[in-house]
Amino acid sequence: MSLGSSLDLPQRPAPELWLRSLEGGELGYLSMAERSWGLALPDRQRSRYFQSRALLRQQLAEVLGCAGASVPLHSPPGHPPLLGDGLGWVSLSHSGAGLLIGYSGSPIGVDLESTARPIEPAGLMRRFYPETEQAQLRDLTGAELRRAVLNSWVLKEAAIKWRHRTLAAELAQWCYDHSSGSLQNLSDGAKPDHSSALQQGWRWAAVGEGCAGLMLQSPGQPEEAA
Repeated sequence: MSLGSSLDLPQRPAPELWLRSLEGGELGYLSMAERSWGLALPDRQRSRYFQSRALLRQQLAEVLGCAGASVPLHSPPGHPPLLGDGLGWVSLSHSGAGLLIGYSGSPIGVDLESTARPIEPAGLMRRFYPETEQAQLRDLTGAELRRAVLNSWVLKEAAIKWRHRTLAAELAQWCYDHSSGSLQNLSDGAKPDHSSALQQGWRWAAVGEGCAGLMLQSPGQPEEAA
């Protein structure tokens, strides 16, 4: 979808990453389409949608040098957000009280998970991870297994967002090498740049060109993992 834009960036921007609290967004920045889409959602989803898009607009306004309401953004619920032609790429993820925003001059995908989120790591690993990765994790137990499985999961979700694919279509195709730190798609061999870190109760990941070694611009703003 082409949105067009009167804004002009002087060069392809390097990736940037922000961790925000999922509250305090200026709802006046929302577009008419975003208001309409949000009103059609159930109450809890509506609040999260409105806040995430308002905060996304606020962050992009700083990057693009325009008013939040003027950001040429197309971001309906359940779809990857798209910016106007030539303005770069954006990705977002929310978990509990946290919102992760990624921006880059080339495609980028991000994912955020609370470390307090209830998961059954052994079951996730057996169901979704390729055998070569399971072999690396088989001797891990308890908190160590949980950390490894969660780190792999957020990287794979970010990689899938980077390619604008779906979990159902691609999750089982991604393999994270826990020894080398390499992330690879087993179907086509893609090995994108990536970063992942633990930040005050949050595990985040970013995938895309230039994302190796990427750091948060505003770390730890959410007060707690919910």
